[in-house]
Amino acid sequence: MGNGRLRTENTELQRLLEERTADLQRVKAEYDNYRKRVRRDRLAVREAAVANVLTALLPVLDAVDRAYEHEPMTPGLKDITGTLETQLATLGMQEVGKEGEKFDPTRHEAVTHHRDTTARHLTCTKVLRSGYRLGDRLLRPAYVEVTGPPLADGPPAPERTTGGRRSD
Repeated sequence: MGNGRLRTENTELQRLLEERTADLQRVKAEYDNYRKRVRRDRLAVREAAVANVLTALLPVLDAVDRAYEHEPMTPGLKDITGTLETQLATLGMQEVGKEGEKFDPTRHEAVTHHRDTTARHLTCTKVLRSGYRLGDRLLRPAYVEVTGPPLADGPPAPERTTGGRRSD
């Protein structure tokens, strides 16, 4: 009888050990998931903070662009501009919108549409204001002039003018 009792105790101990091991594995998995979630949340908060700072600096970039267009560039201003652009790139900001790109309404905002019946698709022909993105997040679309076929769906879009001139 002692042998049967010993087997029963061993079986009970084995069951308890397996139960506690399963509990421990569950707690470990929950903790690992918690750590991953906290890490993801921290990265999301960091990315949102960086995006907010970069968005706040966009008017500075616009002012620099205007200065380049209207004034001779001094060595000091060139140095400031270069440092600013380098630091913004280090944070992950990338410029959106180049002349000659195919128009993409998720990255560009068409300000003017020039008709070209020989064109197969809309193309950005002039960047009026640069756009920027941070990773997959668009901070600001590029304002562009586009050239392409007349719009086929729906009524024709009203013509926009720039500087008092017709845009076609």
